[in-house]
Amino acid sequence: MTHIHRLRPAALGITIALLLSACGTQAPFQQGAAPAPVKPAPQAPALTPQIAADAETLTRMASLQERLYHVAAPLLINNADLCKTHARNLLGFTAKSRYSYPGSYNEAAHVAFGMGERLQVTQVLAGSGAAKAGLKVGDRLVSAGGKPLPSGPQGPALAGSVFGPLVAAQATLPLTIERDGKERQLTVPVTRACAYGIELGNSDNINSYADGSRIMVTRGMIGFTRNDDELAYVLAAGLAHNVLGHAAVQRNSATIGSIIDNLTRVKPDDSMLIGSGGIKAMPADQDVAADRLAIYMLARAGYDIDGVDEFWKRLAQAHPATVLNGYTANHPAVSTRVAAIQKTVAEVNAKRSAKKPLVP
Repeated sequence: MTHIHRLRPAALGITIALLLSACGTQAPFQQGAAPAPVKPAPQAPALTPQIAADAETLTRMASLQERLYHVAAPLLINNADLCKTHARNLLGFTAKSRYSYPGSYNEAAHVAFGMGERLQVTQVLAGSGAAKAGLKVGDRLVSAGGKPLPSGPQGPALAGSVFGPLVAAQATLPLTIERDGKERQLTVPVTRACAYGIELGNSDNINSYADGSRIMVTRGMIGFTRNDDELAYVLAAGLAHNVLGHAAVQRNSATIGSIIDNLTRVKPDDSMLIGSGGIKAMPADQDVAADRLAIYMLARAGYDIDGVDEFWKRLAQAHPATVLNGYTANHPAVSTRVAAIQKTVAEVNAKRSAKKPLVP
């Protein structure tokens, strides 16, 4: 998911999305039509214990998602040419409104993030065109390429149909934003990057999932990693599996996709994680192929590759394959993977020493 999604009713809607050349699934916003009238900013709701608790939950999740976004940025940008048909022109930011959040979390988003009727920037991809143009978290989106951006309940679903054609057709995008009560004009260059979604799984199980279009890392897996390099190892493995089409080959895309859909909710259905969750274990040859590609992606993104094998060994020791729906249960060929990783790390280091391109 690297574009604005049509949100599912029960989804949190704070998933990590990059605006790119992809259109929304609903009817396109009519070119030249005036946006829905923007209502005056609502008064802050009474801070009930429930709203306060919901706001705290969203804030914690936003912090984890920001870390994922930060670590993913160099992987997505520096490996565009390795992502083959999944490289796209991106602006490189996420935008949400209060209507991106379901039920009681609508009010909590207003309290926690100041969300209102208009789409507001929630994250900016480091190194992207948006970051270079000076876009900031909290900026409210007014228009793109001279076209007014939709607001209100349909804003999150319709905005993609405004941005998509513009980003696909031009190298820069004039963007009007509102900051500190004043409108500002920005010129945002597009950035070529891997167009895969990076999502947070709201679960304590130690796992990550790749369904061919998204990579989701659970809260538990993030907690297991000791630093950004280790989190990058997890993301790169999922990115490589997506590039190589392994979920489709295994006919796991729909099953993994349903788990990702579930775990992105604020309150996921834990029953979906009973047993294996219906996910087939990844064959050793596919894991080896993904690990090889992942090492190159990590090196190209500037991450430390010398500790990759030790990380996977530590994970397997702490959470062996007997722990159902854990990472090692889905990727059991640990010794084979470690050997392949060590071989690839030596290969990459040799290419670095010889000043050869880091291409697998």
